[in-house]
Amino acid sequence: MNETGEKIYFDNGSTSFPKAPGVAEAVGELLKSGAFNINRGSYEGAYEVEAAVLETREQLARLFHAPDSRRVIFTPGITYSLNYFIRGFLKRGDHVLVTGMEHNAVMRPLHCMEKEGVVCEALPTDREGGVDPADVERMLQPRTRAVIVLHASNVCGTIVPIGEIGRICRKRGVFFVVDTAQSAGTIPVDMEAACIDFLAFTGHKGLLGPQGIGGFVISGALDKEMEPLIAGGTGSMSDSLSMPRTLPDKYESGTMNLPGIIGLHAALAYIEKTGLDVIHRRKMELTARFLEQVRALPGVRIAGRQGTDGRVAVVSLDFPGRDNAVLAFALEQEYGIMTRVGLHCAPMAHRALGTFPQGTVRFAFSAANTEAEVDACIRALERLLDQPEDGI
Repeated sequence: MNETGEKIYFDNGSTSFPKAPGVAEAVGELLKSGAFNINRGSYEGAYEVEAAVLETREQLARLFHAPDSRRVIFTPGITYSLNYFIRGFLKRGDHVLVTGMEHNAVMRPLHCMEKEGVVCEALPTDREGGVDPADVERMLQPRTRAVIVLHASNVCGTIVPIGEIGRICRKRGVFFVVDTAQSAGTIPVDMEAACIDFLAFTGHKGLLGPQGIGGFVISGALDKEMEPLIAGGTGSMSDSLSMPRTLPDKYESGTMNLPGIIGLHAALAYIEKTGLDVIHRRKMELTARFLEQVRALPGVRIAGRQGTDGRVAVVSLDFPGRDNAVLAFALEQEYGIMTRVGLHCAPMAHRALGTFPQGTVRFAFSAANTEAEVDACIRALERLLDQPEDGI
């Protein structure tokens, strides 16, 4: 075990733990007292749940600076959200730009659409995971329909300048899609200022809610052109076989994940009370402490940015000459330190960073982590690196 005597969770890039205070209680209370379906039940309990869902939309609209909470659409997660746009909107002949850091939640559906005649092109990406907005301007074509970017890398934490890119897209009449999986709940995301047309989010990472809930926020311009990918019951306009045209019903079919939404409601209340700046500052203090000590270790390479500027609290380490998977396994088995090893569902990013095909060991911090946990992790790495690989 490590110096703290407790297990240490540094896999917050995958899912946050612990969840925000009040999340488990809110979910449990809903399931215990009445998880009534909204838009279906004509009784007080259903109306109370519906009010909480509306409040959650309003919380998200405030968080992302969306002009209308009705444009907040719930889905089972950010992968579903991104598929909604990629597979539900793009057509044969469309041209799409992406960064070289995209997650498979973007690249796999785009690969499917390439088979149907969509053309996908990757922007140049430097060895820190950075993207130059000037390349966006240069690579836009008359048939470009969308630019899709990951706001912050899930591999190395590098932040993409979405404001500059969004303004270029707006000027050129191209839809701008932003994946906020690693940024929402950590750094500000202003939908209007960044000219975002489709903002995809997940509830279980930086937003500190349960798994299985996410969504997207859609601009008015894109909504006019996008059709529902999934059709079904909405509880409204049930006399028609056509989907409603009003939001959010247009894009929300079937029974919603109400426990997930209620849990997210509690998590967002915690984030609003605490403040994004406080949460981000705490995470970056831990990241700075970790990076400073890691740089002093022999046989370690930091993938991507070396400092704390322009990044979120995600750090990837490579251990040249060693099997990263063996080292990550030893961290957990011998020291109780949980990380994520491999390609992180982002092989393009690892190619850009020079860490393909082995990948890296990823450490992702939350505001709930402590300095003692960071220091204990460094001591554990020191001990493991003192051993020959076959001795781990």
